[in-house]
Amino acid sequence: MRPMATLSAVVELLKPITWFAPMWAYGCGVISAAPSGTDRWSAALTGAILAGPLVCGTSQALNDWFDRDVDAINEPGRPIPSGRIPGRWGLYIAAIGATLSLIFASALGPAVWSAAVCGLVLGWAYSAPPFRLKRNGILSTIVCAACYEGLPWFTGAAAITGAIPSGKIILLCVLFSAGAQGIMTLNDFKAIEGDRRLGLISLPVLIGTRNAALLACIAMAASQIAAIAALMTWGRPVHAGLIAILVAVQFFLMPRLLADPVGRAPWYNATGTTLFVLGMLAAALAVRSLF
Repeated sequence: MRPMATLSAVVELLKPITWFAPMWAYGCGVISAAPSGTDRWSAALTGAILAGPLVCGTSQALNDWFDRDVDAINEPGRPIPSGRIPGRWGLYIAAIGATLSLIFASALGPAVWSAAVCGLVLGWAYSAPPFRLKRNGILSTIVCAACYEGLPWFTGAAAITGAIPSGKIILLCVLFSAGAQGIMTLNDFKAIEGDRRLGLISLPVLIGTRNAALLACIAMAASQIAAIAALMTWGRPVHAGLIAILVAVQFFLMPRLLADPVGRAPWYNATGTTLFVLGMLAAALAVRSLF
């Protein structure tokens, strides 16, 4: 009998901690599109499972399978390079996750199903040959940001309304996806050595750690400032002011990050990113109040 992966190794492969970002964005989508008294909360719950454990979990399994050589250098204790998920089980788990994702998405309507297909295709293109978009430092962060923030937000709004979201919601999806590119750039700092040795040109490798950290800060701040401008235009100064306060705190934290980008990237992902996603919630509440 061929060896099989243990449940604990599978859970580790799917990385539950990474589900928070798309589930949060999905929740923002639900909030931004849900009028008072909505009765579609079962769709909201199903979609949260779709965004986190299914689509995100599938993408994590795909990434670890196609990144197993890199992980053998950077993080040899991970489930696949350590052998705790043997043979081709990493790929099988990703295939099962993709199938379940499409089944769940089909229950939420064509707009959600299309978004799920888009997310799975981008997840495959990011990790797998022949595309392997993660080799390109710019494309990789754009794709990740879209999959973690913009696409789940769109999906949440589509799930709760049963239709394509409004132009205001789509604009916020785009803006916060652009800002999340900075978050994804900071996430690349943990794999610099392995990326260099295997030719994966992440932004920290391509332009240097300080420049990459500076670019991440600019992307995050610029997107939030653009969201503030949009909310002011839509007559939501209170929500815009809340985001402005969050951005001001981020500006206070940024010099500490830039003084030691490699050492403090995880710290800023825990602090600056938290402020960023709170701004997403404020923007979602602002748009909801327009209904």
